[in-house]
Amino acid sequence: MTLRLRDALPADLPAITEIYRDSVLNGTASYEILPPDAAEMAARFEAITGKGYPYIVAEAEEGTLLGYAYASAFRTRPAYRWLVEDSIYLAADARGRGIGKMLLAGLIDRTTALGFRQMAAVIGGASPASVALHAALGFEMVGRMKGTGYKHGQWLDTVFMQRELGEGTGTHPDPDAYPGNLFAG
Repeated sequence: MTLRLRDALPADLPAITEIYRDSVLNGTASYEILPPDAAEMAARFEAITGKGYPYIVAEAEEGTLLGYAYASAFRTRPAYRWLVEDSIYLAADARGRGIGKMLLAGLIDRTTALGFRQMAAVIGGASPASVALHAALGFEMVGRMKGTGYKHGQWLDTVFMQRELGEGTGTHPDPDAYPGNLFAG
């Protein structure tokens, strides 16, 4: 199967909303209990892309969206501006096929090119597959919070992983570079 990564478009929101809906209802990656509606997903999309953060999709040759990923602010205080958090969601039939790895690699490339220096993964439910995916792309385990969520009749841990982007902490960032502009005005 031929796949391509591309920037997400507003026209992708119905498929993105459905992928996320399934993840909310059947998974533990999101701690939401009720899936957001189309209007809320559109508002979230605009909040992320409106700030210039990358939001990408994996598309099959025939145009079916198999998953999506985006980077967003880890925290909104200005000193955090060089750090992004990744989010990745896959359609149920796309899991275990390397699509998540493609999306995460694409997200790493895009955020590095924008000048970000760190990426954090906040893994709800401490999913072994998500931990392995992130480890395969250079993320290191930096912490675990136990019993942070309760969903599907079980207590869930949250795992934190992190990796450097570009020059990481090896040099001072350029205060005029793109990430600094996310917090202006």
